Amino acid sequence: MAHLPELVSDLALILVVAGITTLIFKWLKQPLVLGYIVAGFLVSPQMPYTMSVMNRDNVQSWADIGVIFLLFSLGLDFSFKKIVKMGIGPVISAITIIFCMMMTGFTVGHLFGWQQMDCMFLGGMLAMSSTTIIYKAFDDMGLRQQQFAGMVMSVLILEDILAIVMMVMLSAVARGSAPDGGQLLYSILSIAFFLILWFVIGIFAIPAFLRKMRHMMTEETMLIVAIGLCCLMAVISTQVGFSSAFGAFVMGSILAETVEADKIIKIVEPVKNLFGAVFFVSVGMLVEPRVLVEYAVPIIVLVLTILIGQSVFGTTGYLLGGQPLKSAMRCGFSMAQIGEFAFIIASLGLSLGVISHFLYPVVVAVSVITTFLTPYMMRFALPSYRFLERRLPRRITATLNNITLSNHRQSPVKTTHALWRSLLMQMGINTAVYTIISISVMMLMLTFFLPFIRHILTGWHWTANFICGALTVLFLAPFLRAIVMKKNHSDELKALWKEHFLNRVLIVLLISAKVLLACSFIFYLCNYLSRFTDTVMISIAIVLVVMMVFSPTIKKRSIRIERLFMQNLRGRDIEAQVHGRRRPLYENRLLDRDVHLADFDVPMDSQWAGSRLIDLQLRQRFGVHVSSIYRANRRLNIPDGNSYIYPGDKLQVIGSDEQLSKFGAALRDEVLGEEMDFEKREMKLRQIVLRGNSPFIGKNIIESGIRDKYNCMLIGLEEGEENLTPINPDYRFEKGDILWLVGEADALDALSNADLVKRNAEINGSK
Repeated sequence: MAHLPELVSDLALILVVAGITTLIFKWLKQPLVLGYIVAGFLVSPQMPYTMSVMNRDNVQSWADIGVIFLLFSLGLDFSFKKIVKMGIGPVISAITIIFCMMMTGFTVGHLFGWQQMDCMFLGGMLAMSSTTIIYKAFDDMGLRQQQFAGMVMSVLILEDILAIVMMVMLSAVARGSAPDGGQLLYSILSIAFFLILWFVIGIFAIPAFLRKMRHMMTEETMLIVAIGLCCLMAVISTQVGFSSAFGAFVMGSILAETVEADKIIKIVEPVKNLFGAVFFVSVGMLVEPRVLVEYAVPIIVLVLTILIGQSVFGTTGYLLGGQPLKSAMRCGFSMAQIGEFAFIIASLGLSLGVISHFLYPVVVAVSVITTFLTPYMMRFALPSYRFLERRLPRRITATLNNITLSNHRQSPVKTTHALWRSLLMQMGINTAVYTIISISVMMLMLTFFLPFIRHILTGWHWTANFICGALTVLFLAPFLRAIVMKKNHSDELKALWKEHFLNRVLIVLLISAKVLLACSFIFYLCNYLSRFTDTVMISIAIVLVVMMVFSPTIKKRSIRIERLFMQNLRGRDIEAQVHGRRRPLYENRLLDRDVHLADFDVPMDSQWAGSRLIDLQLRQRFGVHVSSIYRANRRLNIPDGNSYIYPGDKLQVIGSDEQLSKFGAALRDEVLGEEMDFEKREMKLRQIVLRGNSPFIGKNIIESGIRDKYNCMLIGLEEGEENLTPINPDYRFEKGDILWLVGEADALDALSNADLVKRNAEINGSK
């Protein structure tokens, strides 16, 4: 008998048990994630009465893959643009929750008399809600599309990013370093550096690659490419010191901005479900009954700490982030659990040898219990809100609804302070992005290209340096120019320049700082590759930057690169607009002029169907403009008067409220209506014999008017008893011809009367 690998037998056992338990939980109308955890406990070695897996290391490997695909899918479903649009609110909420929960966890551990390092790591573990568990619970409970769920996912993503910073801080503390030292600052800057770099390069390169390969992409190749990119980013993330799950999330967020995002989500879903199930089963396998008994009191206390702490501090954090009380409570109650990052932080503590061994199984037990309670906490949020609403005075409720540090209400008239804030924000983001790209280009050239060209040009050291420097400057030119010139002609800068002389001085200093930053790149490059004096290198840097600023070629390259990036970034939005799933961007600009855009569906029985726009005279009748016609996955923009309207078309129409109301009413009312005398519309078959006095003799089909005048169809000319001969259009009827005709009864009667012949018997269709 052939030997079956343990990996296959373990996977078979996991999937069979998970399938049975999830069916039971589905029948009980409970979240499936709970069924996976129960299945994990049933197949674990701690359960002596059932079969158990033989190799837990293999299962852990599958579980690690599951985390990667879960966060990859999360990135696909929730892009960075959504976080940016939400503003500072999620940042305030995430920082508030993490800080309060860390302090609470540290205090609880200290009360149990645990070591200081155990308390610090415990605080870090309790501060991290589980992205995968909440995402899965939202999905199972049908809450993922609700507004509060989007806010929760924003904070969870920020928590995952901040968790990496926390792990660096805990590692520094474990090694005896100061947590607020240079290492922590370096870690924060490196996270920001790589996050922006990956996102910018990914948005610039990956959509362009997928667009070029679109004609070759089947579902199979799309799946392989998507998973390959996910795993590649996971490997790169691990190599630079981050988690593989973080890299998978970044790649998912990049692919979320592509036109192919919806297809990728669809084809990756089964893979995510498979490996995600194994991950949650592996969590259930970590439950140890002995630890549950021995540390029952700490586990119960920690569970209550998470449930109460996350509910209170979570609600507070979301209130400070600008959410009303009802939404804040739903968000806070949803985060009352710990998950995968708690396991990662606990594993870090064990690998460093700074935490006690009991802490890991305790945290796993707490995670399992809070995971079980997650859907119930989500359901408990609304009753809790109604309870508070009934008992709190209205003044206090109104105050809670308006607590915020995010300052999301902006005045339509911008003050000087607001103008400066907007200008500095725009310039800061632009300078940071292009600086990171410039640093990356320089690092790549000096790390990889310079040794290569020196190896090629052995004995020509300075020539190799010159070639490397020239190419580096050429590659840096569009980015350095963008650092200097971008946002120098913005509306905010123009308004500030006109307002006050002091503003002009500050603006000149600001632009000078950008020029100095661009020159510093050239100076560093010259200093690295040459032995010129500082004066010469400064002069070279100034001359090159000035040439970059005034060069029309470099200007075109810079603009072309930025436009390509923005096109890729907005690719999915543009595709949604073209296919009618999203409104065009110009819609908001019409609101100031009491004009807006509306969609109308042409009814299937519309009297307008088959008519041209010029014949309908919509502008003259209603004062509206048809900007687009969406039909069969195709969009006709700016249709002319000869464009036809067909049933099922979706019209995008521009007009005022009154005009659009009249247009919609007419489109709704001008329909054919129900056919009342449908009995008279029955089609019949009849034969007619042409007599000598028939007016059709000597005429062809067109001249006879059988179709145009009498609305009948000539099927054929009878020859013999069985054959019908198709009639040539040029054939002229003769006396004695037997014509077979199809039409309505009234039309056939009119034709027979015109023929002045005795009406022949009707022929049924079965003859």
